[in-house]
Amino acid sequence: MKLASRIRQVTPSMTLAVSAKAKAMKKDGLDVCSFSAGEPDFDTPQHICKAAKAAIDNGKTRYGPAAGEPALREAIAQKLSTDNQLSYSPSNILVTNGGKHALYNLMMTCIEPGDEVIIPAPYWVSYPEMVKLAGGTPVIVNTTAENNYKITAEQLRESVTPNTKLFVLNSPSNPTGMVYTPEEIRALATVVVETDIWVVSDEIYEKILYDDAEHLSIGAVGPEIFNRTITCNGFAKAYAMTGWRLGYLAAPQAIIQGATTLQSHGTSNVCTFAQYGAIAALTGPVDDLQMMRRAFTQRRLAIMKMIEGINGLTYVEPNGAFYLLVDISQVGIPSEQFCQALLDEKHVATIPGIAFGAEGTIRISYATDLDTIERGMERLDGFVKSHL
Repeated sequence: MKLASRIRQVTPSMTLAVSAKAKAMKKDGLDVCSFSAGEPDFDTPQHICKAAKAAIDNGKTRYGPAAGEPALREAIAQKLSTDNQLSYSPSNILVTNGGKHALYNLMMTCIEPGDEVIIPAPYWVSYPEMVKLAGGTPVIVNTTAENNYKITAEQLRESVTPNTKLFVLNSPSNPTGMVYTPEEIRALATVVVETDIWVVSDEIYEKILYDDAEHLSIGAVGPEIFNRTITCNGFAKAYAMTGWRLGYLAAPQAIIQGATTLQSHGTSNVCTFAQYGAIAALTGPVDDLQMMRRAFTQRRLAIMKMIEGINGLTYVEPNGAFYLLVDISQVGIPSEQFCQALLDEKHVATIPGIAFGAEGTIRISYATDLDTIERGMERLDGFVKSHL
């Protein structure tokens, strides 16, 4: 059977492909240092697991509302109000099968052929592919290391055309770890309002910040931008709940109603008892979050120091998330070839920058233990020395 054209134009996720190969090599008994997956290496906090187990014991195993359990939508609305100064009601919330599903639902609900979506590069691999699947046109705006891989208000304004419908904002960023300052967020908000477009703010890494970095939700800048903002978030990164597949959208009611209709025909409700774990995540203690953030802080400092000691590699210091985007251009090997050889020769898994629209770089995830970081960076150093 001939596949639909929408599938033929989409590139498979390189991050998932590299992670799968690294896992297969480990299964075969090889000592692989994997820096490929954007997945915390911690177990889900116990109070969250206990809440989900209690929900099973209490019979929360049946179909639920397509938009999510009312108690979870209420907890999300409260969280957005308290943490982000965003005034959403539960009816403005859609619970989805992960943050990726939230973004996919949004694109399928709001984007159609002829619509342009502005995406700063480096970008998360799935943003442009989701736009393509919805029939839209990704408009990639390249940023530079000199500007900390951030799109400026001027760049955004220059990229807007009569066909522009949506701007994708990701802060803290995957793959760069960059965090837009409140001043930068306000400047971008001004452009969104003045050019009469929409913005989706992907805030999945908002809880993972370093030093004096401050997260400001763009929708909190003022009432005009709030009315043009879709906020996307989830539980995977901050709460080490990657396998739980829990995310959410917060948006004007018409968008949520449309996305709920789509979800009702695609997946229906998210796993019912898992949603009770999510409620516990939002309403329970934050000790585990603080512990994980301290660990990420320690790993970040360690990996930056090690990379600084490798001749031929440079990076821009990340302010959030758990990624380091490393410039390998001095080595003179294309990023995909670099990562393939590094994995084959040294058993170190990283992601080629070309997957993020950033050729000449690789992404290193430091969501792993310090021993793996030390061994992996020693191997990376040896690899670079042998190819310079």
